[in-house]
Amino acid sequence: MLLDLDARSERSPLATAPRETAERPVWSVLVPFFNERDWLVRTIESLAAQSRPARIILIDNGSSDDSTAVARATCTRLGLDHLLVTETAPGKVKALQAGLLQVRSRYVATCDADTFYPAGYLEAAETLLAQDDCVVAGAYFADPGDAAARMKAGTRMCATARLLPRQCHTGGAGQAFHVDTLRAAGGFDAMLWNYVLEDHEVIHRMMKRGTMRYAPDLWCAPAPRERDRESIRWTLVERLMYSALAPKAGDWFFYKFLAPRLRSRRLVSQSIRERAFQIPVDELQTRRTTRAAAYPVCG
Repeated sequence: MLLDLDARSERSPLATAPRETAERPVWSVLVPFFNERDWLVRTIESLAAQSRPARIILIDNGSSDDSTAVARATCTRLGLDHLLVTETAPGKVKALQAGLLQVRSRYVATCDADTFYPAGYLEAAETLLAQDDCVVAGAYFADPGDAAARMKAGTRMCATARLLPRQCHTGGAGQAFHVDTLRAAGGFDAMLWNYVLEDHEVIHRMMKRGTMRYAPDLWCAPAPRERDRESIRWTLVERLMYSALAPKAGDWFFYKFLAPRLRSRRLVSQSIRERAFQIPVDELQTRRTTRAAAYPVCG
């Protein structure tokens, strides 16, 4: 793991344990990225416009384009308090883990590099996290230009969460945590979980220590881009099993039922970044062949 020593920071980037001080910042934002030069500027600009100040921790997960230069230039132009980390071990879990090691704040948000965050995003998350027993806040996906549709989506999300309160209803692009609780729960650790759906698995561990809450004003907007999620998501059966069993049999569901199924489909964490529109076809095929050799199908 490499660190950008030119980042704007009053603390040494080599420190790895949080220190409680009177000036401990309230927010950090983790932004892992891989070949996201076309979307990083928009995302960083939206984070720079937040009503709550935050330290932006960008984690380059081995990009082969100029994403790192774009991220650095954008943060410098905006005068952001930021840190740029390079995590060469592939996979979103490894990238998030590298970023979490650098967090010194009370709260941390995990944000996607191709997602827009409204100016009140962190403030809305903080309102939820300040409530008793709330250890994680979840943001739903919405169209930033359609306020009426956004209100309907927010109302629907809150109703769903009340109906199924012990489950995760949002993805990693829209999650915010109490840092101390996240670390106590194991954080982002590839030894615990190194598959896709890491955003649901980490919430399972967090909910052993508190609740997850949502609000109509906590939303974000993924970029209108080509997406290939069918190959890296759970099946209908797995989704139904999650709804039925996760609240009471979460450990069994994730570690005995889901993990072997994802392993058999070779859906490790790095699969998230192996989308055809991000990687040249010949390089993509080489990576898939290498992954298939490393994770042979069992039985």
